[in-house]
Amino acid sequence: MKGSLRVITVLAALAAPTTGDARFEADMAIFHKTRSLKGSPRWALAQSDDNLSVAGQLHAFSCSLGVALTAENAPKLANLIRRANVDANAASNTIKNLYRHKRPFQLAEGDVCLPDQERDSLARSPDYPSGHTTLSWDTGLILAELMPADAIAVLARARAFGQSRVVCGVHNLSAVEAGWMTAAAVYALQAGSAEFHKDLVAAREELEELKKSGKDKPAGCEAEIQTLAKDPY
Repeated sequence: MKGSLRVITVLAALAAPTTGDARFEADMAIFHKTRSLKGSPRWALAQSDDNLSVAGQLHAFSCSLGVALTAENAPKLANLIRRANVDANAASNTIKNLYRHKRPFQLAEGDVCLPDQERDSLARSPDYPSGHTTLSWDTGLILAELMPADAIAVLARARAFGQSRVVCGVHNLSAVEAGWMTAAAVYALQAGSAEFHKDLVAAREELEELKKSGKDKPAGCEAEIQTLAKDPY
């Protein structure tokens, strides 16, 4: 991704927390508080939001857009998200390796919403910033640009996707906040690309046609709305 060093420059002003500082203490307090969500509908949604594939993201944003999105019924959109996420992932990983901050379950005892094998795998990847948050917020910004009338609902769902990492216990809140900032910087760089805008136009036409058709209505949206109505922390 061109300009990735500029992304790091943006993030340098908001370094990862250090042991004992106010942000670190706030992170730990939220980690302990949110362990009480285990077994709740919000916990189950956090488990679903662990799926960061393009298919997983399309599913996660379906209710906010009013259409059940898949790579089959929206191939141009799926390809746009896939390519954009490459940029977001590269930026996130670069910053992760800059700070090497540990995940909350490595700093304190507490359940996470994932199986032990997946938890052990995550332990090999730094906490800050959250990659899931970076990619899903970048996707949210793209979808909000494509469908302005749905932007509030889309960005609310993108925010919840990042919050799911805190609920799950696999990221600190500071890492999620850094993910939002990283994605915003990445999207600003993407928005300056003529090729990116060409892909946006194609994806917008595809999504508009899909919504106009009235087909592929998403299921379970009322339950999702109720689950997300309350701030998890």
